[in-house]
Amino acid sequence: MELIAGEVSQITKKQRFRSLKLVSVDLDEVLVEQPYGVDYGRLHNGLSYYVRRNCKPRMRAALALAVKVGSVLEEEDERGVAHIVEHLAFSATKKYTNHDIVKFLESVGAEFGACQNAVTSADDTVYELFVPVDKPGLLSQAISILAEFSTEVRVSKDDLEKERGAVMEEYRGNRNATGRMQDAHWVLMTEGSKYAERLPIGLEKVIRTVSSETVKSFYQKWYHLHNMAVIAIGDFPDTESVVDLIKTHFGQKNSATDPPVLPIFPVPSHQEPHFSSFIESEAAGSAVMISYKMAVNELKTVKEYKEMLTESMFLHALNQRFFKISRRKDPPYFSCSATADDLVRPLKACIISAACKERGTLEALESVLIEVARVRLHGFSEREVAVVRALLMSEIESAYLERDQMQSTSLRDELLQHFLCNEPVIGIEHEARLQKTILPQISALEVSKYSEKLRTSCSCVIKTIEPRTFAKVDDLKSIMSKINNLEDEKRISPWDDEQIPEEIVGTKPSPGNIVQRFEYQNIGATELILSNGMRVCYKCTDFLDDQVLFTGFSYGGLSELPEREYVSCSIGSTIAGEIGVFGHKPSVLMDMLAGKRVEVGTKLGAYMRTFSGDCSPSDLETALQLVYQLFTTNVTPGEEEVKIVMQMAEEAIHAQERDPYTAFANRVKEINYGNSYFFRPIKIRDLQKVDPIKACDYFNSCFKDPSTFTVVIVGNIDPTIAIPLILQYLGGIPKPPEPVLHFNRDKLKGLPFTFPTSIIRQVVRSPMVEAQCSVQLCFPVELKNGTMVEEINYVGFLSKFLETKMMQVLRFKHGQIYSAGVSVFLGGNKHSRTGDVRGDISINFSCDPEISPKLVDLALDEILHLQEEGPSDQDVSTILELEQRAHENGLQENYHWLDRILCSYQSRIYSGNVGTSFEIQDEARLKVRTSLTSSTLQSALQRMLPYSCNRQYTVVILMPQTSRFKLLGSFFQSTQTINFRDPKILAGIAGLTIVALCLWRNSRRTLKG
Repeated sequence: MELIAGEVSQITKKQRFRSLKLVSVDLDEVLVEQPYGVDYGRLHNGLSYYVRRNCKPRMRAALALAVKVGSVLEEEDERGVAHIVEHLAFSATKKYTNHDIVKFLESVGAEFGACQNAVTSADDTVYELFVPVDKPGLLSQAISILAEFSTEVRVSKDDLEKERGAVMEEYRGNRNATGRMQDAHWVLMTEGSKYAERLPIGLEKVIRTVSSETVKSFYQKWYHLHNMAVIAIGDFPDTESVVDLIKTHFGQKNSATDPPVLPIFPVPSHQEPHFSSFIESEAAGSAVMISYKMAVNELKTVKEYKEMLTESMFLHALNQRFFKISRRKDPPYFSCSATADDLVRPLKACIISAACKERGTLEALESVLIEVARVRLHGFSEREVAVVRALLMSEIESAYLERDQMQSTSLRDELLQHFLCNEPVIGIEHEARLQKTILPQISALEVSKYSEKLRTSCSCVIKTIEPRTFAKVDDLKSIMSKINNLEDEKRISPWDDEQIPEEIVGTKPSPGNIVQRFEYQNIGATELILSNGMRVCYKCTDFLDDQVLFTGFSYGGLSELPEREYVSCSIGSTIAGEIGVFGHKPSVLMDMLAGKRVEVGTKLGAYMRTFSGDCSPSDLETALQLVYQLFTTNVTPGEEEVKIVMQMAEEAIHAQERDPYTAFANRVKEINYGNSYFFRPIKIRDLQKVDPIKACDYFNSCFKDPSTFTVVIVGNIDPTIAIPLILQYLGGIPKPPEPVLHFNRDKLKGLPFTFPTSIIRQVVRSPMVEAQCSVQLCFPVELKNGTMVEEINYVGFLSKFLETKMMQVLRFKHGQIYSAGVSVFLGGNKHSRTGDVRGDISINFSCDPEISPKLVDLALDEILHLQEEGPSDQDVSTILELEQRAHENGLQENYHWLDRILCSYQSRIYSGNVGTSFEIQDEARLKVRTSLTSSTLQSALQRMLPYSCNRQYTVVILMPQTSRFKLLGSFFQSTQTINFRDPKILAGIAGLTIVALCLWRNSRRTLKG
């Protein structure tokens, strides 16, 4: 595939994008300040407003109140107060008390949750609402809530005391390894400025002791309407009526004082680089971070817009190199990427991060510095720049094609940046024309010159993160000096690029043919049975013009394997992925797909093997070619690929051994599912037994026989174009002479586990740098075959109901948690049409270690009360509304339809007619909704959970390790139901490192955070 000179246009010019006219570029032209397509103005009291009509999703509005007030404005005794104000806003205002705002949001089907409705940063605070507007008065009430936030937050002593626990728990949750590393990096990057001492979460002392008077004083001083903007994007009949609502609710408000001058807090630059060797004993691995700080430049002219595109091209080109290096023999790091982002109002940074093996930080640092220096000396090649140009052109084309289908939340975020950061909003049509004009004009030399900004003399910060001390500051300085000398002496060789094949499929297959065709009018889908036995169902939609989604599945997965083969085969997809499952090495395929929007991946689960894809309609042929390659490529393990995977797996296991949450998660699995090898964490000795040949052979067989696969395709499909491609690349997959992994879904092996029959309460004590506590309360679930379709819907309602009640009791009533999650695991559900379904429902939250047993008892008491007395009518109404709103939003999304059709095929009621299966499931949902009352939900609580709930459950609590004497004392004070054993810390493969290990093992989380 050639990407140089005139051939670049063949990649970047696609259907409907070709007609977009170029613009004459004047680099000094000023970009318009007035945001495009928005009713924009300012009220007499200083409040700015932005209103725009947008019908995606239908009958919904995305609202926001942006306030230019953040933690940097706090005084020493106020550190954390800006964030406390954000919490109090949802707790009580002049008009709404006792979390009435949360109750209103849930009553109309709007979600409320951690980090979901508001965020406080160093420079600003943003409150967000996403509400339905299909009933009279909902929009008005939502805007009135934002108006209350602006001037009427109630800050009484009682309000503050009720919310301290939730704020404190959020603070505690941030004091894990990730939080400590982020905080340390923040301080390092903003050193010498007030920002360094004003982390938004604040200080524990202030959170625990600050007075309501101090909080109120901060709120009244800084929350001024001149520093605020209200944003409303949604499916409105017109913008004028929304502006009138804003004037109604905000127009009569006046801030108590004259608007304060918002001070600017500069971050000093430095010529000499700063160094840091950060030791974090709980770190998930070793890493290197090289940051180049620079001032934020406002985007005002076309020239500055071109510079932004040049920066983006540079980062993409550099990341392409980093990826290719990570796939070489003995790579210096597992992964590496460069990004640029604004850190605080006056400061941005280009940050290069590399994850490496333990004791590998110096090698990783040297490799990264050499690569940046190589670009300065030799530049990027024309091919490299052509690849990233095609990539950026593809991205803007996709945005242009879907310009009328953007989500209201995305448009809201764009306008937030206009108000808070003065970023121009010029409209996607003009932006597409600009990029289509400017991108071909940016030369490889211009892109390469950006590397001059990445010199170690340009406010550079070099940092290593390690679990144990290896690299010292002097070592970092030595590496930097070495690379600077090599560059000065021009002793760094040019980049050696790989040869790229022209075609993904060397010889195009002979097309198959359609054996049978079925139309399912009730779901608007067509089903094709192909000559090789593959079943393909497609549904044409117009939700997004540039999206096609597909998933193929076949029964029979990891549960069929004997224990001796399990570890090898479960790691097969990872080894195969390093080699290249689509017939080409990953580093080569990356270049082959330049300018195309297409992704295809594979997963090996307990009961199924699947492949999934996401592509542009114009790249559907490429996506199906990759599927064809998946089925026709025989992956053979190479020594280097296996070595890389084993290294990554070993590092992941060692990292998990340092992580307190691993001990917790492993103990939960051990108690709830026994010592089954399916749930047992993988250890180093297991890796030593991995047979790479067996692993690859198993992977090859998983995607070999097309006759066992059903494929569902949903999106902007033109059947006249898509069907010939389906016949050629899916129908052209050769069917093996003998069936391969052909399983009867009714005879699949279930996962071997049995939930405990009694009460188990255990504490896992683990060494921690700072005290953390996580709780998992778990109940067994068994769904009977006869009423399975309805019961599945009841489980969904029940889990959301329990999550809502846990928040009401543990957070809003007792003020002791920040968030709670409820997860459902039906892992015993082999896809048979006759057996019962086994699994569990678990409640997860974090809290103060000292009160964790008390909160467990409060949760149990609440569930028992609900079982005995039943929920209120308001509880039922809230759950119905939440479910209905989520359902309505889903009906407008391709992912929703893909999932529903897949579920119809995989349902136990499926017997060859997917339309009938879909209809029965739809009717079951409506039946449950219609019948859901206080008494039926109470009955479900009694039927699905043990009744009473306090007779069969498990509780595992993660606690910090204590001294032996303190542990002995707590043992004698404990009840007999609590077992204070200190279990051995077990290890597990990290999901990010071995992401394809198997789908079901990562399908539920024991922790929420």
